[in-house]
Formats: sequence, C-alpha cells, structure tokens
Amino acid sequence: MVRKISEGVYFVGVIDWDRELFDELIPLPNGTTYNAYIIKGEKVALIDTVDPDKEEEFYRNLKKLNIEKIDYVISNHAEQDHSGLIKEVVEKFGAKVVTNRKCAELLKDHLHIEENDVIEISEGDELDLGGKTLKFYMAPWVHWPETMVTYLKEDKILFSCDFFGSHYATSEIVKEVKDVLNEAKRYYAEIMMPFRKQVMKNIEKVETLEIEKIAPSHGPIYKDPENIIRAYKKWAGDEVEKEVVVLYVSMHGSVKKMIEYVVDGLMNKGIKVKLHNVTKSDIGQIAIDLVEASTVVVGVPMVLAGLHPKIAEVVYLMNALRPKTKYIGIVGSYGWGGRFIEELKGMLKNVKADILGEVVVKGLIKEKEYVKLDELIENISKVN
Repeated sequence: MVRKISEGVYFVGVIDWDRELFDELIPLPNGTTYNAYIIKGEKVALIDTVDPDKEEEFYRNLKKLNIEKIDYVISNHAEQDHSGLIKEVVEKFGAKVVTNRKCAELLKDHLHIEENDVIEISEGDELDLGGKTLKFYMAPWVHWPETMVTYLKEDKILFSCDFFGSHYATSEIVKEVKDVLNEAKRYYAEIMMPFRKQVMKNIEKVETLEIEKIAPSHGPIYKDPENIIRAYKKWAGDEVEKEVVVLYVSMHGSVKKMIEYVVDGLMNKGIKVKLHNVTKSDIGQIAIDLVEASTVVVGVPMVLAGLHPKIAEVVYLMNALRPKTKYIGIVGSYGWGGRFIEELKGMLKNVKADILGEVVVKGLIKEKEYVKLDELIENISKVN
C-alpha cells in the first residue's frame, strides 16, 4: 500500500501480516512491516527497500506512484530485510546507491552491489534532491556497525532504520507511541538491548535535530517522536526498576517447590515479581521483562551433570542481551552430583550482576533447608 506522509514523501513499504519468526529466532506475535519511503524533489530518492519475499508488492507500490526513474536509493542498513532489493532497483530504475563506506562494503559482500553504482557519504553530508534535502548521520551499533539514519530537513522527518522500530503489522501507518509502546519495547529488548551504551550515544546525536516524525524501517511512523526517544532513554539508561524476574524449569517438582516459596516470600514483602516457566513462556516476553528489572532469580535442575537445556538456552540469551540487571539469585536441585551451578554462572559473564545467594539442594528440599531460601528472600528484599 502507498501512504502520503507529507508533501512529496510517501510510504511504499509492505506489511507482512503472517510472518511469525525473524532471523529464525525472534517470535513475531504481531507480524511486521518492511518500510520503504519515496521522496520526490526535482530528483527522486528511495529510502531502503523491502524483504525480497515481498518484491511483487513493493514494485506494485512504486507503480501506483508512477515511479519510472529513481535517482538515488539510500541504504541505511545492509541487512536484507531492508537492502535485499537494492541491486534490482539499481538495474530497473538506474539508481545510484547512497550509503557510508562500511555499509557499501557489506552491500558488496552480501548483495554483490557494484562499486561504480555506489556514492559514499560521511557524517553530516547532504544530498540535494531539488526542494528536498537529505542529511546523513552515522548511528553505529543500532544494531549493526554500518547503520546510519537519514534526516529530511524540510519536512523534519528522521528515517531511523531499525532505531526506534517495532515488529508490528498494522494498516495505520502513522500512530502515537502509546499505541505501539509494548511492541517497541519488545523490539528494543530483542535487538537493541545488547548495545544500550551505543543507543544512548546515538540518542544524544538525534536529539540535536528538530524532528516532527520518526519513520523507522519496521512498524508505524511516530507522530510524537519525543515520546519514543524518552522511552528509549529510560530503557537504555542505567536506572533499574525494583522488580524481580524469575526464570525456572522444574523436572520433578523440587525446583518448582523452591521457586514458589521464593515468589510467595517476595510478594509478601511487596516486591513486584514476573514469573516465567521457560518451557512455556514467550522468549520475547522474557526479553521485555529483563529490560528494566533489578534482579533475576534462576531456578534450575541438573540434567546429566549439567544445566537443563531449556535454562541454558534462556541464560545464553540473557548473556547475549546484556540487560542492566544488578543482582542474581540461584536455586537448584540435583540428583547425585555435577557442576551445573558453576556452568550457569560461567554463562553469565556479560551480565555485570552480584550474586545474592545460591540455594542448591539434593533431591526434594528438606524442611531445615528452607532457612536458606529465607536468607535469599531477605537478601533480595534489601536491594528492592
């Protein structure tokens, strides 16, 4: 579909209502969009393309606008859901690819873009389309090293690529942040959280611009950009919420019994708890809950002298996402031996958190061992 955003500026992206998984990893409960934008001055620029699976719909959109010539295709990011049709656009419309040096190298490697089809730009460079002026700012590690954003000066629109995006299929191309905040937080949690320090640096850069709309490469356009920037600063900043995320697996009931005791104890102290049996929970929701929580409690049984694979999967993800968690508690149950707790702690090296306590029992927890859980509950309550 085609939507006019402002005079001479059009959304020509594609909605993917049915996509359920991204990168063969990330669940998409609300589908996604691949956003591309046409800017018409005396010359025509296309900002990004769409996933190659949606090629037919994309070209249909260009046809609706009677686009016969594209002078420039701006590549903000080399990942194929944005850049996958760039080579075809160059061939069909005679466009030149405008991007930075790092992105150009990736496009050559991933899409075999020819060097003579690329115009390289640097920080602060401008492209005059005749009545419309694009200005480019490097935004590394939100979320690839070559990512940049494009600012349309006359219309005060920031084309932010993955920065500030959301996986959210909707026919409402322009929305208020409050209507898409949970999806935007999920997107931040799954994609941007490992780079939160870089996120903050890039927020400082875009805050110097006068922005009336933010047009990302996934999800709706924000007509209240100050609100998504404010949300990102909260998520990426160092402050945490006084809440506890509990992640557990229980094979024969012992870990479940301990976790229920800990959760009840924390709630009785007025502490907010978010509980996940990781064999059933949405991994994206776990990521969302990790964004601001001060504390994580991990409950794990031993399997073949090591971690239960489902906990290992979630702990690996947590280590990769690098949340700003300050404290960790551990409870576990084993049958005869093993070093599964050491394995667990070794998998969390990227999470700079203090261990508040470890309660590990053999078999089913015994009455005299509950005092150790009481100590863990007390330690958690002191920091929450």
